[in-house]
Parts: sequence; structure tokens; C-alpha cells
Amino acid sequence: MNGHKIVEVVKNSIAEEVGIEPEDTLISINGEIVSDALDYHYLVEEEELTLLVFKRNLNEEWSIEIEKEYNEDLGIVFESNLMDEYKSCCNKCVFCFIDQLPPGMRETLYFKDDDARLSFLQGNYVTLTNMKDHDIDRIIKYRLSPINISVHTMNLALRKKMLNNRFADKIKGYMDRLFKANILMNGQIVLCKGWNDGIELEASIEALSAYAPYLQSVSIVPVGLSKYRHGLANLEPFDKEDATQVIKTVEKWQAFIYNTLGTHFIHAGDEFYFLAEVECPEEQTYDGYLQLENGVGMTRLLIDEFNQCYNELKPTKKRRTISLATGQLIAPVIKELVSILTTKCPNIQVEVFPIVNQFFGERITVSGLLTGADIIEQLKGKELGDQLLLPSNLLRSGEDVLLDNMTLSDIEKSLNTKVVTVNPSGEDFIQGILG
Repeated sequence: MNGHKIVEVVKNSIAEEVGIEPEDTLISINGEIVSDALDYHYLVEEEELTLLVFKRNLNEEWSIEIEKEYNEDLGIVFESNLMDEYKSCCNKCVFCFIDQLPPGMRETLYFKDDDARLSFLQGNYVTLTNMKDHDIDRIIKYRLSPINISVHTMNLALRKKMLNNRFADKIKGYMDRLFKANILMNGQIVLCKGWNDGIELEASIEALSAYAPYLQSVSIVPVGLSKYRHGLANLEPFDKEDATQVIKTVEKWQAFIYNTLGTHFIHAGDEFYFLAEVECPEEQTYDGYLQLENGVGMTRLLIDEFNQCYNELKPTKKRRTISLATGQLIAPVIKELVSILTTKCPNIQVEVFPIVNQFFGERITVSGLLTGADIIEQLKGKELGDQLLLPSNLLRSGEDVLLDNMTLSDIEKSLNTKVVTVNPSGEDFIQGILG
């Protein structure tokens, strides 16, 4: 049967109230066939709805009339949050991290998505190379925003080369249409040394600034280079001098754009500041932290949230001995925060362990790409205390599984220590340490 199978109905929701149940099938809304999640989210915004639902247990169709508040959720969960097949990436980007994965990992990690619907629903970044004119029409019709775009360069010939896609030059026409329709966007540039940096980066920033204010922000993040780049384009890591130059370029354009538009617009990822050995900018520079998931402003937000929570914290004599494992990049900041915290909590002992990423290679220093095997290997035989704290971002999709298929239980058994994950906020950091 055509339609979308319902797998869950939220308790006390509108859907439960009108008799919709798991195993029912949604066929249409107000006479419109629902092709995917974009159609669904657009159609259910209205205050008056007529749902055509097939009741499996009764083997009959029901026409259900609903009155609700505008944009109020019905409480229906479908088999797939996209309600359709995912669009896979048709690019062969020179910097693609999935192409740098070792063999033998779980199959889902090798799937490359490039689906604009996921940009709206989950915040994913898309290159627009999978887009057709009717896709842009639908985004404009439904007023979907923000759309997160992997730009990389506005030199269209270079973009086709970097993405290895002859349609990669369509980005300008599509962004022009989204801009004219007042659709909010965010941009991303994965910076590759000798490719889209230097003069090319300056030209891209200038071209992208023309799309402000509807293009709200553009992040610049360094390419991630694993040790599995055999047969791929030759890319070199950024060093301190390179990172310093990127920051200078960003600061120059921030000052210029802020004077004209009142927004900083262009932002360097935290990794550049660590490489350059300079402090991350103050909170106001990040314009509301629009690109935290890209590693832009996470360090500043963590520090500021920590300081706020710390200032309200009363000294405690509580005794506790714990350990904390994290990526090499953020480890110096974590150690400094721990040192500050223990001035008010002198009986709490925390050992911070920076984990070297042997799995992907030592050039990968972020905590989100740590694996269970590396954590176990480097902490085996160490005095870990009452608990081992791990950053929550090393778990995949809210599951209890790390990138190498190891679970938190596997780590606990191997290290004979209770393992607890901590969310990346300053308050959660303190509460995790205090237990």
C-alpha cells in the first residue's frame, strides 16, 4: 500500500487522542499525497487537517479531522525520519573523510549522504550537486531554512575539480535563487592547503559576503587527514604558520563585514586557534554560535559555561577520584578547567588522559573520532579511580557504540572501571566531575 507506516505514537499527543496507532499508514493530508518528510512537515503546520489513514487492524481507511494550534506537532513517528530513500553523494571530494576510512568498519559509516532534506531536518551540510530546479522550487515553496551548504570555494572551476563533479558549478545559480527568496543559509569551507586557501579563500569570502544577511555564517575548518589516504589526492596538514595566516584572513574580513552588516559572518574552526597557539575569540565574535556542530566556538562556549557554573558553585569537601579521557586537541583546555575546579573542590582528584588517535592516525586530534580500542589500549593498567569520564560526542547517533563498534560496556569490562559520558557543556562538565 502507498503511504507511510507509523511505528510510534507519542503518549498524550494529538495523534493518540484521535485514535491513530502504531502499524497504521498515513496516506494523505488535506488531500495531498505525502511524498517525504518535507511534504509532511509543511502540510501538518496548518490548524485544520484532514488525515487519510489506513487502519491495519480494521483493514479500512479512516478520514480523521483535526483542529490544532499552528505548527503544533501531531506526535507521529515514522519508520524513517526522512520518509523516503536517502540521496547518496555523487561527488568524489578530494578531502572526503569517508574515503579515508579503513576497511572493516560497519557498513553505515561508508554511506555518503548529500540530501538537502537532511540539511533542514538534521542540520547536515550538502553540496547542492544532487539538487535539481524542482528541489530548489520546493525549498522556496515550503520556506525551509536554514539550508546548510558545503561551499568549499566560489571559484566554480576549482569547485568542480575539488568535488570531482561537473555539476558543482551550479551552486551559484542555486544560491542566487535561495538568496532572492530570502531563504536562510549557512556555509562551510573545508580548507585544503594549496587548493582553496590563500588568495582563493579571500575570493570565496568576498563572493559569499554578497549573500549576507540571508547567508548567516560561513565556517572555515581544516581538512581532516587520516592515515588511510592511499591513492587519494596529496593533501598536506596545516601548521602553526598556516593557521596564523588563516586567522588573520578571517579577522580582516570579520572587521570589514561587521562594519557594513553588523555581523562577523566568517568564522574559523577552533582547530585553527589551537594550531596557531592563540586563544579562541570571545563569545560575541560567534554571532550566537551558529556552527557549533562544525567545531566553531565549542571551546569558547565550554569555557564560558564552565566559568558561569563555577562562579555559582559552593566549595565542597566531597571526596572523589576519577579519570577523564579526551582528544589531544582539547586536552590542554580540559586540564586547565580541572585545575580551576579543584581549587573549590580540593578533595576531588581528576587525572586527564589525552588519547592519541592510533586508529585513524595521529593527525586526527578531535575527541569525536576516538575509538574504544585506543582508549582501552592507552588506559590499560592505569589508575582510573571511581569512574572514567568520556565525552558524549564519541558515541554514534545517540547509541552506546563508538566508531570501531566497541560499546561503553566493552570499555568498562576491559578497564574494570565504571564509564560515564559527559555532554559538551560547561555545566555538564562540572556535574560529571562532581558526580
